[in-house]
Amino acid sequence: MESKLSITRACQIAGLSRAAYYKRPTPAEQRDAEVIDALNAIVTRHGRWGFWKCFTRLRLDGRCWNKKRVHRVYCEMGLNLPRRCKKRLTDRPRQVLDHSLEPNRCWALDFMHDALYCGRRFRTLNVIDEANRECLVIEVGTSIPSARLIRVLNRLVNC
Repeated sequence: MESKLSITRACQIAGLSRAAYYKRPTPAEQRDAEVIDALNAIVTRHGRWGFWKCFTRLRLDGRCWNKKRVHRVYCEMGLNLPRRCKKRLTDRPRQVLDHSLEPNRCWALDFMHDALYCGRRFRTLNVIDEANRECLVIEVGTSIPSARLIRVLNRLVNC
């Protein structure tokens, strides 16, 4: 059923101005084209920048768009990246570590590095017996390649 209201009266009831009634809406791509181009230019240079950094850059470039408008376009473009957060490990059942009471049954290897006063770096290979906490070998050098590590371990096994 069609009522016989005038456009002026209908706009008053709806709370619209007559200009809004007659004005054709422009598509969002056309209306926000300038914002999209500016955001694309920033994102191509700085891919990991978030919204606020991009918005501040736009302001510094002299573009005074409303932050709500820029944020709407930013989200519609799919630029809002998920926040970085700590990866949580799943809870594992705690297990008691086996502790050997016999010497030469279990060894622990550890690499350490440091620098001399002159700035030259060196590394150490420490081999410790876990039963009596005795240090079996400390191998020192500027580089400890795998062949040297195997040679040290073979020498320990043969002793």
